Amino acid sequence: MLENPAAALTIFVLAIFIGFEVISKVPPLLHTPLMSGSNAISGITIVGALLAAGSEDKTVSTWLGFLAIVFATINVVGGFLVTDRMLGMFKKKQGPGS
Repeated sequence: MLENPAAALTIFVLAIFIGFEVISKVPPLLHTPLMSGSNAISGITIVGALLAAGSEDKTVSTWLGFLAIVFATINVVGGFLVTDRMLGMFKKKQGPGS
């Protein structure tokens, strides 16, 4: 953990700007596959949130861990639903005589 809160805030703000620049340069055709990849990252977030929520202390970290579990789960499930719908667009349609 960083000792200096100003340094932590600076890193957070820089991460926001870098993330925005990276995502804004992605062509629209690649947004859905990129989101599918971010679902794996959300899965890792769930594991970390489970560790935070399962701590023996009943403190703020437990509640924040619980919220992280809820939001990351929503992200993963929604991402899989969107990816499934996208992949369904590439399936061949069955004709009436098939």
